[in-house]
Amino acid sequence: MKMFTKEFYDLLIQIVKSWQVIAAGIVVFLYLKIVSYASKSYHRPRAKKIKIKKEKAAPTPVETHDEEDHESNSNDELGLEEA
Repeated sequence: MKMFTKEFYDLLIQIVKSWQVIAAGIVVFLYLKIVSYASKSYHRPRAKKIKIKKEKAAPTPVETHDEEDHESNSNDELGLEEA
């Protein structure tokens, strides 16, 4: 026995309009609302990041070296010892 599209459509409308389906939909909706409310109440708010403004440091003065100092310091910078 085949069901025609009109009969199938009428059956679906009757099922959706039945009190059991409506009651189950309301119960599921209320359950989701309660769970959502409970999860929000137990949720710890994130700590806000506090941005600290760093003071602009004065630029360090650049030291100038003589050529003699530069030659002797170049080995020091490399960590070499003079023999």
